[in-house]
Amino acid sequence: MKQQITIGIDIGGTNTKIGVVSPNGKVLANNRIATTDYPKIEGFVAALDLEIRQLLEKAGEVELTAIGIGAPNGNYLKGTIEQATNLQWKGIVPLCDLLKKYFSVPVVLTNDAKAAALGEMIYGGAKGMKNFILLTLGTGLGSGVVINGELVYGKTGFAGELGHLTMEPFGRECGCGREGCLETYVSSTGIVKTVFELFAERRDPSPLRKIPYDLLTSKMIADAAEEGDQIALAAFEQTAETLATAICNMAAFCSPEAIFLFGGLTQSGDLLLDPLKRFVDENIMGYYRRSFKILPSKLAEADAAILGASALAVKAITQ
Repeated sequence: MKQQITIGIDIGGTNTKIGVVSPNGKVLANNRIATTDYPKIEGFVAALDLEIRQLLEKAGEVELTAIGIGAPNGNYLKGTIEQATNLQWKGIVPLCDLLKKYFSVPVVLTNDAKAAALGEMIYGGAKGMKNFILLTLGTGLGSGVVINGELVYGKTGFAGELGHLTMEPFGRECGCGREGCLETYVSSTGIVKTVFELFAERRDPSPLRKIPYDLLTSKMIADAAEEGDQIALAAFEQTAETLATAICNMAAFCSPEAIFLFGGLTQSGDLLLDPLKRFVDENIMGYYRRSFKILPSKLAEADAAILGASALAVKAITQ
């Protein structure tokens, strides 16, 4: 008997990852293609078709049941990628309709952070939970909000963009065109900006001062903090305080069971989590104090994007 599987596809600005995923979340076969090699979407979809068929053959006796796609600016309600600034296909791209010409199974799409939230629910630490939030702390801040067991999409398909909560009116410029968004303070790029602001405000000696802005990374800041660097430690304190303020607002909005953190900045571990939990506990409304956990994602970083997209496919065939 053939094993029923799903395909998970994660589209990035540089590379696209494709994987064959078993029902228990094991990636049976995977590969990647260069997104940038296909200036026309039709060529990209044809390449996906070829790659998927080769991976299915490699995986052995399997039966494809659905295809899930995580992509920047992915709209679940329409199956489209819309105005994605870091992809070369401009405007509204009807990706699901194009891929359905090659496969007679459900093809579903959402943005990468929402896909990650479904991955957490089906394969990760949110198994059995019906109310939680996943925050991806990378170059920006992505999010997926699950309420009563359902991912929140809203009227437009783009609900739950928590990275664009306004934390500071007239604050840092954001790529979305607004100012003061959460992701400009709480992200890998945000903490770099915080460090350079601290350089101007404080005189503490720090080896980080010798590193040019374009070369400084959140990993370097975390390493310096581990060595007791006061600038780096202050940057993590400020980052944690801003995120804690946002989480307190999130809790008042939807009262989650847990908030999961994923992505590069989360790799700093207790440097972020310890002050974050302290600030949340100090500032949250009494109704919600200690009513939810703040946890690192349990998805392995190497497979997380594929598993998230696969979880979207699983959700499509089990609803």
